[in-house]
Amino acid sequence: MEIAFLLVALAVGVLTVTALADRIDVPAPLLLIVAGVAASYVPGVPEVHLEPEVVLLGLLPPLLYATAIQTSLVDFNANRRAILLLSVGLVVFTMLGIGGLVHLTLTGVTWPAAFAIGAVVAPPDAVAATAIARRIGLPRRIVTILEGESLLNDATALVALRTAIAATGSGVVMWRVGADFALAAGGGAAIGFGSFVLVAWLRKRITDPLLDTAISFVVPFASYILAEEAHASGVIAVVVAGLLLGHKAPIIQTAQSRIAERMNWRTIAYVLENTVFLLIGLQAQWLFRDVGDSSLSTGRIVGVCAATLAGVVVLRMVWVFVARYLLVRPGPDPDTGHRPPWQFTFILGWAGMRGVVTLAAAFVIPDTTPHREILLLVAFTVVAGTLFVQGLTLPVIARRLAVPAPDPMDDALARATLLQQASKAGYEELERMEYEDPHGICDLIRQRIDQRNYAAWERLGTTADEEAPSDLYARIRLAMIDAERKRVLEIRSSGRVASEVVSEVLTMLDVEESMLDVATQQREELRASTATTRARRGEQCADLEHHPAVETSDVGVCQACVEDGTRWVALRQCLDCGNVACCDSSPRQHASAHFRESTHAVMQSAEPGEDWRWCYVHHLTA
Repeated sequence: MEIAFLLVALAVGVLTVTALADRIDVPAPLLLIVAGVAASYVPGVPEVHLEPEVVLLGLLPPLLYATAIQTSLVDFNANRRAILLLSVGLVVFTMLGIGGLVHLTLTGVTWPAAFAIGAVVAPPDAVAATAIARRIGLPRRIVTILEGESLLNDATALVALRTAIAATGSGVVMWRVGADFALAAGGGAAIGFGSFVLVAWLRKRITDPLLDTAISFVVPFASYILAEEAHASGVIAVVVAGLLLGHKAPIIQTAQSRIAERMNWRTIAYVLENTVFLLIGLQAQWLFRDVGDSSLSTGRIVGVCAATLAGVVVLRMVWVFVARYLLVRPGPDPDTGHRPPWQFTFILGWAGMRGVVTLAAAFVIPDTTPHREILLLVAFTVVAGTLFVQGLTLPVIARRLAVPAPDPMDDALARATLLQQASKAGYEELERMEYEDPHGICDLIRQRIDQRNYAAWERLGTTADEEAPSDLYARIRLAMIDAERKRVLEIRSSGRVASEVVSEVLTMLDVEESMLDVATQQREELRASTATTRARRGEQCADLEHHPAVETSDVGVCQACVEDGTRWVALRQCLDCGNVACCDSSPRQHASAHFRESTHAVMQSAEPGEDWRWCYVHHLTA
């Protein structure tokens, strides 16, 4: 009962502090560590020791898997050189640098022990970095690299730690280090791929979302255990399995299974990630108590901790700049068309916060190691120090360096274009199908697809204080759903209808309401965005290249709508003849009608603040 009470209290504390962090707009990891440190000194709170087995087997596999299945394999592959240089090269570079620093500043610590603590503090943690990065809106390329680095750097650090500990006994041969790493990486990748093949085979034969999700709960632990038993890297096994399963999910899973798995793993990751930071803080009291019994002076201890903290920050900054300009030399960003500026590299270097793996790995260091309690405090200092120093200053630095956040307008334009192209493929399939349609079903399908596409384009509208048709639809339909739900609940209370039937109807209403809520939220994000719209670089066609953006007419009306006595929603201008007409969300769709009459291929938005163009022939935007 005491353990159960502690776990419940831990969960309640995590949720309470996280909710408070959201309310006061403070990064949750930082507030959780502060709460943990404070709680560790409260009388009656039990002393919590973070055992390595709990973290490396109980927390690390699900956290890695939850991140991996959400990581784009395409983006991971596009940034693989930068990711590998950080997850392998930087870890080794940091281990050697910190190992030399600790050996020089902490008398009595052997080289193997110094390299061990270097391996411990080397891998940054993506949980804190990406949480803060998404919160302040860092470029997606930086977030992708940080996530990819964190998926693999733990494997490098744990192999290096294992090698350093082995060297404390009988020594180590350099070629064995390379062989161990190759075995760990290759074996882990092979086991992860085998897990993917097996689970993919099962999922193609399973339609029950509950069973499918239950299988996904087994995958990270099974992959990790199998790899570790084979003396390979369990981290790499989990990452490979998660990346491949996430990439192939649209093919091997049903839609319901994908939705259920996504929501379940988001919940698990949310709870575990935040629990981790509270656990880190709870280590403070007994760590400081053990250090108090050390024979070293307080000044020497503080100096070693401060030097190590500064060392991990400086070494990362040095590595990212050297690697970027001498090894990576990145190409143009697909969103901007330009090479990433030096500010991106600085932010990438500054986002090197450490996490629970660093603290857990420190406990693997043998008890017989001289000054072990100091080494544990060094690990705690690096974790807490990087989280607070870098975590608190990262938003300020990003603003000072004018690092651009993802533009919601660009996302809305890409979303509308993608839906338009998907609809085109759907219409082509509709034309190929053979069927009889005495009830006009095809017309209904076309109407619903058109309404979906119109709503996506309407989110680009920038006309102030004017309600778009999709906004009006959402407002009216949400009010209707609320009334419908109240009536269903009244019928449920009467007991006249089976509870299963009532649940199904309520679920249908919930699904429709959630879709409307997402669309409304995206629209509000666009309105709140003050970012300058950037012309998207991507797939182009000859028509778009032949028609660059121009200063659109300030007429501000659709003359055809004026003559017809109708009202337009948004205006478009033909880039061949300059004709200004209304968009497809408008009742008469005069811009599309102009294209059909004139075959002029490219139009540009004539709304204030918008310069995107659309090709009617190839269904592409620029």
